[in-house]
Amino acid sequence: MKTLTRILPVLILACVSALAQSGAIVPNENLVVEGVPTIPSSLAETVGRYTEFRSASFTSWHPTKREILISTRFADTAQVHHVQFPGGARRQLTFFPDRVGGGNFPPKGGEFFVFSKDTGGNEFFQGYRYDLANGNITLLTDGKSRNTGGTWSNSGQWLAYGSTRRNGKDVDLYVINPADPKSDKALSQLEGGGWGAADWSPDDRQIILFEFISANESYLWLVNAATGEKTLLTPKGGAEKVAYGGGQFSKDGKGVYVTTDRDSEFQRLAYVDLAQRSTSS
Repeated sequence: MKTLTRILPVLILACVSALAQSGAIVPNENLVVEGVPTIPSSLAETVGRYTEFRSASFTSWHPTKREILISTRFADTAQVHHVQFPGGARRQLTFFPDRVGGGNFPPKGGEFFVFSKDTGGNEFFQGYRYDLANGNITLLTDGKSRNTGGTWSNSGQWLAYGSTRRNGKDVDLYVINPADPKSDKALSQLEGGGWGAADWSPDDRQIILFEFISANESYLWLVNAATGEKTLLTPKGGAEKVAYGGGQFSKDGKGVYVTTDRDSEFQRLAYVDLAQRSTSS
C-alpha cells in the first residue's frame, strides 16, 4: 500500500495526457509499472484540481500611472501581465513557452519595461525590453552568455547587471541604457560567480556590489559608476567568516544599510558610515 501511495501521484502527473480508449491512464513508455492497478482517467480529472494551479505576484509599479506589472503562472510557465487600474483585469503581455522573470519599469518614463528569460530551462538568462506602445520585444544582451540581476539607476537611464560574457565563468558587472541596446558595456571585471549589483547611490555615481561566497561569507563593495574601480565596503578577513546582505544607500548618500551576522548568530540590521567606514547596529 505504501508503494502504491508513492507511485500513484507520479503516474497521474506524468501520464494525465495519455488516455487509453478504455478510459484508463496509459503510462509513458519510459515508465516500467508492475503490480499497480489500472488508474481510471476520472481519478486524474478529480486530482487535477489540486495539481494544477495559478499564482500571481507583483513585479513593478509604473513610475507615473496607477498601473502595475504582475507575474502570473498559467499551466507550466509564468508570464508578464499588465493591470492598468485598481481592480482592473490583467492583460497578458508575454507569450513564451519558457518562464519569464522580472518585468520591471524604469524609475522614470514608463514607456517600456525589462524582463529576463532563458530557453528550455538552460539558465542562460537574457535581458529583453518590452515596448508598451507596440508590443515589440528587443534583445538587450548577447544571446549566449548567462546574465543575471538588474538594478536601475535613480535616473532610470542605466541598468546594472551581471554577465558571464567575457569567459563563460566569471560574472562581470555591466551597465546598459535599455532604450539604446548599443550602450551596453562592461564596467568592472570580476572573479567568481557570486557577484551582483545591489543599489545605486542617490547621485548615481556609485554602485553597491554584492559578493556571495557562501551562506556564511559574503561582502559588499563600492564601484565607481564611471571608471569601474571597486573598493571594499565591509570588513574582509579575520578569524571568523561574516555574511553581509542587503546593501541600500541612505537617502542622503552618506551611509549604507546592510544586514550582517557579525558578532551574532543571526542577521541584524546595521549602518555603514561611508566617511568613517564604521559599522553600527
